[in-house]
Amino acid sequence: MSEREKTRLVHASRATMEGDVGTVNPALVRCSTVLYRDMGTRRSVAVRREKGERTFSYGANGTPTSFALEDAINEIEGGERTVLLPTGLAAIAHVFLSCLRPGDHLLLAETVYGPARAIANNYLSNRGIACEFYAGGHQEVEKRLKPVTRMVYLDNPGSIVYDIQDVPALARLLQSRETLLAVDNTWGCPGLYHPLALGADISVVAITKYVAGHSDLVMGSVSAGPRCADRLWRDARILGQTVSPDDAYSALKGLRTAAARIAMHQAHAAEVIAWLQQRPQVQRVLYPALPGDPGYTLWKRDFKGANGLLSFELGSQFSQSHAEQFVDSLRLFGIGASWGGYESLALTYPSIHGWKGGALVRLHIGLEDPADIITDLARGFAALG
Repeated sequence: MSEREKTRLVHASRATMEGDVGTVNPALVRCSTVLYRDMGTRRSVAVRREKGERTFSYGANGTPTSFALEDAINEIEGGERTVLLPTGLAAIAHVFLSCLRPGDHLLLAETVYGPARAIANNYLSNRGIACEFYAGGHQEVEKRLKPVTRMVYLDNPGSIVYDIQDVPALARLLQSRETLLAVDNTWGCPGLYHPLALGADISVVAITKYVAGHSDLVMGSVSAGPRCADRLWRDARILGQTVSPDDAYSALKGLRTAAARIAMHQAHAAEVIAWLQQRPQVQRVLYPALPGDPGYTLWKRDFKGANGLLSFELGSQFSQSHAEQFVDSLRLFGIGASWGGYESLALTYPSIHGWKGGALVRLHIGLEDPADIITDLARGFAALG
């Protein structure tokens, strides 16, 4: 992460001076009802809102606290506009519901987040939206494009297996079409990856993860470029999508320390990976910032750093039950599906879309001492015999 990016995370949407004094953080504003000086003011605010101006007009439309977080995320992601949603999954769903109509064709990468796949299979497909999954990169997308393809959606890197796709190549492929390019940027936010700058139309982030950083809130954001930003914002207001001002305030506090935390996560992960690569039970470590990883060249070109999330493949002599035994034997690592907090986590999955290898264990390397993390992992390997 560049020095300028670190500065941006600290200063984006900070409070402004009120006269001779001021606060460091924006105020926490809790409210449902907003009061107006007179009816003329209320009419004026309503007109401005209809024209697309963000206004403090009702608690469900946002408060100055949530506006500050929107502005910070928008500055970091480089969007024309950003909206906040109650969860990361709600942010993904909002992209689909706002931008797709019955009769449209949606292309999704094989390695998208599992719940995003569930939305496609169990909700969109039942409502006349054709959902197709592709394995590979932009060459595979080109083969599957149709006149009614309205969106290409991917995680970059892919969920659990961390395959990297060439977003600039995808953007060039789609630039003359009415096809939006949407990228889940949770792995790369804040500050590690900027899909909008590389040509994507939409960047989705689970604020829950590294932005918040403390495993104590859920929230999502959608940042978009000029082709769809206004549509996404207006539909969010129509559907009553909003977030708690308390959670927005906490997310802003998490943002200020994100660069320091992510750097420590990455440094600890590097030590753990070096140790894992020496273990005879480990077939391969999946981590795009690792030289030799299939996605390393693209990661080196497009990303500004890495974090603490990785997976490793057990050798062919081990089964899925061995992977579960490994996870169950750990004491320092929690067993949890989320990540991006300060704590180390481990999980394994019976099946993973887009993965053809052996049993995988996913690790989130936290802020504990790497020596203690490695000692706990050694305990897991000892349990395998």
